[in-house]
Amino acid sequence: VIAAEVEEVLDAHPLARVLTSMPGVGVRTAARILLEVGDASAFPTAGHLAAYAGLAPVTRRSGSSIRGEHPPRGGNKHLKRAFFLSAFAALKDPTSRAYYDRKRAAGKKHNAALICLARRRVDVLHAMLRNATLYEPRPARAA
Repeated sequence: VIAAEVEEVLDAHPLARVLTSMPGVGVRTAARILLEVGDASAFPTAGHLAAYAGLAPVTRRSGSSIRGEHPPRGGNKHLKRAFFLSAFAALKDPTSRAYYDRKRAAGKKHNAALICLARRRVDVLHAMLRNATLYEPRPARAA
């Protein structure tokens, strides 16, 4: 019953079709993204959106000590989960799979490669929301 209501409300939103055109983004994920982000106008760049979602790496510093980049612990947990799960679902898409395979070939573990894919998808999603354009797949590059 609630799922049907969510779907009705989502269908009425002008950006719903834009979001669901991206592989791996279904009704529930699109609803979560719209709920947390809206039209993304509050985020000047995709990097700002990624940082808000907790997908941008952080550098740990203290005085003159700089300890490299680490996965963030903060951010919006609901949004991060939505992007992570949509990246996992998008592994069936050839473009996303090729990017994931390149990251695995570079020595990243499964979850780290998925986070990289989710971060890249934030860039694409931000551009789609900003321009209100549908997803256009690009040809995949091999690993």
